Amino acid sequence: MYNTRIDLALAIREKSIPLLQARLVDSIDLFTQIKQAHWNVKGPHFIALHQLFDSIAEIVEDHSDLLAERITSLGGRADGTARVAATQSALREYPLDIKSGRKHVAAVADQLAAFGKSVRAGIDSATQSGDADTADIFTEISREIDKQLWFVEAHMQAED
Repeated sequence: MYNTRIDLALAIREKSIPLLQARLVDSIDLFTQIKQAHWNVKGPHFIALHQLFDSIAEIVEDHSDLLAERITSLGGRADGTARVAATQSALREYPLDIKSGRKHVAAVADQLAAFGKSVRAGIDSATQSGDADTADIFTEISREIDKQLWFVEAHMQAED
């Protein structure tokens, strides 16, 4: 752990850094999964979904940066390589064999929901350990992921 003048006790930082690291690797994995959907979606709603998935991927990428920067500001080391993310992500593997817009929408929605759930658990953990700023970061991410999940789920909720 690196020295820092942040006035959070070492014990608090030692709890927050692993929480943040776990969500960092999930966010990196989520980013690549959404890009998979973006690159491979097909069907009558191609352009809308292609653009939606790209927009969400950019948001998730920004979340990765926010998480990594919080880790390092607390004196930790942010481990965010593709190999680290692949071995440590809690997200399920994205199905590579799908093409249809509806199936990509469902797969992306599942992954956004799973990520959102784990981020919300991080809010509670960070709050309990006394790190309000980390809890606030998780809250910010949770709110945005819920919004993006709403955008994605709206594609499944339409009446045909």
